[in-house]
Amino acid sequence: MAGEKPREIAIRVLRQRGPSGDYVEKLLERELIGHPFSPADRALCQELVYGVVRWQGALDWLIGRKTGGRAQNPSLRALLQLGLYQLFWLQRIPDHAAVHETVELAKRLGFGSQAGFVNAVLRAYIRERAPTKKMLESLKSTDPAAGYSHPGWLIERWQARWGAARTAQLLAWNNQPPPTYARLNTLNADAARLTTRWQEEGLEFEERAYDWTGPRLVFELRRHPPLASLGSFQDGWFYVQDPSTLLAAQQLNPQPGQSVLDLCAAPGGKTTYLAQLMGNRGRIAARDNQPERLQRLEENCRRLGATCVETTAAPGTFDLILVDAPCSNTGVLRRRVDARWRIQPQELTRLSRGQSTLLAKAALELKPGGTMVYSTCSLETEENEQVVRQFLEEHPAFELEGERQLLPFAEGVDGAYVAALRLPT
Repeated sequence: MAGEKPREIAIRVLRQRGPSGDYVEKLLERELIGHPFSPADRALCQELVYGVVRWQGALDWLIGRKTGGRAQNPSLRALLQLGLYQLFWLQRIPDHAAVHETVELAKRLGFGSQAGFVNAVLRAYIRERAPTKKMLESLKSTDPAAGYSHPGWLIERWQARWGAARTAQLLAWNNQPPPTYARLNTLNADAARLTTRWQEEGLEFEERAYDWTGPRLVFELRRHPPLASLGSFQDGWFYVQDPSTLLAAQQLNPQPGQSVLDLCAAPGGKTTYLAQLMGNRGRIAARDNQPERLQRLEENCRRLGATCVETTAAPGTFDLILVDAPCSNTGVLRRRVDARWRIQPQELTRLSRGQSTLLAKAALELKPGGTMVYSTCSLETEENEQVVRQFLEEHPAFELEGERQLLPFAEGVDGAYVAALRLPT
């Protein structure tokens, strides 16, 4: 509704969350449509939503201390989370503003009789801020599920695999707002032209290079206007994506003139990078089972000038195949802020079955002598190494050319797994 404030939008998004509904990023995007917020208000709304979801475990621990662990109405709990997040994690919002706005929201949402309770909880924590901050910090050692705000089962499996210290690094990484990275689109520009234009558009940026990207390809955008408003964006000079997502395309190593099948291709980051590596010479068949996502891929291809891409479901045979499989997202939890709360242990088994089926079907369309790359943004062995090992057992004609796991605490990028499988002639 017109005239709404960022906190009102934030609380409505938080109240819509559910284990089987849309991800919070999509909920927020939908709610922001039609709201002429300033960039600052838009950023505040996003910070409130993402921050509350990211720190849900710690926020619920704070609420439990003042309520004796009693269950709260979900909307009332979301209000308390919103207020407490502002008090403990957002330094720029004055205490009186955080309390007043939260109490007023409680009244507008029909919790007038409990507005005093909300006020009392928030003001009590203002008085107890220093000791409470120490307790929150100590929880990271004594109760990391609450202290780092992650599911306990996920922490336990990571600790068994990497140890407590590296797991703590990963948990801290997941709780950091992610940087924005841009990949130069050499189909439309070169690095010199792009960086000069960015300077003219008022961006602050820094080049980032990795062993799988090389120099002058990836840039971290430190400060920038809304990206969609930039001429350099509209003209398709760059694409926003984490450096980790480029590894799969590099391992596939497409050459001009080859035919490539890109499964699960939307929204098109890897697809358009493949076209870039091929210099638009050859053929890329891009598929996705969600029509609205496929439409977004087509829009990105048009903007970036990836003219060798066609969207097709027709079967065929290809020199190269990329299988970027749907997964648990455990390597990108800092970007998919509510994924940590949605994934359950049994989901890993279900996902791995689907990944194995997808990989086996893709193999039927690979030409002899061709290469198929399997990739996920998961850190879990059930979705990565075990899927590949099972595939090789069931398809003995294939050879494993190599595999690699990118780990946030090692490479400083989102988590990703990539395996290259070759079918000899």
